[in-house]
Amino acid sequence: MKTILCFGDSNTWGAVPGKDQRYPNGERWTGIMQKQLGENYEIIAEGQSGRTSIHDDPFEKHKNGLRYLVPCLESHQPDLLIILLGTNDLKARFSLNAHDIAYGVRVLAEEALNFRGSGGKKTQVLMVCPPRIIETGYYANMLEGGENKSAKLPKFFKQNAKELSCEYYNASALIEPSEIDGIHWHRESHKLLGEALAEKVRIIFSKGSS
Repeated sequence: MKTILCFGDSNTWGAVPGKDQRYPNGERWTGIMQKQLGENYEIIAEGQSGRTSIHDDPFEKHKNGLRYLVPCLESHQPDLLIILLGTNDLKARFSLNAHDIAYGVRVLAEEALNFRGSGGKKTQVLMVCPPRIIETGYYANMLEGGENKSAKLPKFFKQNAKELSCEYYNASALIEPSEIDGIHWHRESHKLLGEALAEKVRIIFSKGSS
């Protein structure tokens, strides 16, 4: 059995646009990916609302993904880590450009690639570039300037993945955020991404067996 750890933010947690609610497991992209891949894969959904890549949020404690990543890797010993972060790094309070946001995710990828589990087990990494955001609704002020930055992320995510020789997927080419709040996804987007990443996972592990 292959263990896949999905390390993300509120969209991995399954936040419903415009509501303080969570989609049922079977409607989140992680649950859909589990259904697509079947019983030979264990999908661990590790999503936290507000999670950044490597940054301490001055208003919300315990959101720094870097502080939790290695303990999480030690706990689950995954064969593959899927990182889907970067959206919260777009918040105006961090004053980061697209290059630096992507580099924060790169730092996480490097930590995972250097991690060794029991018996020296290595973890593969799939870096997923999040879809663009829309500056609208409740989060518009918080994300001021983030829409343009988010459109530039794929270039830098792809470049970092290439330099690290890890896997890459551009979610912004497939899905868009809800027009309700500009960052969270409708059910259909979860379905599309879950199915697409399931196929990507099959390809990744087929390389290892060839």
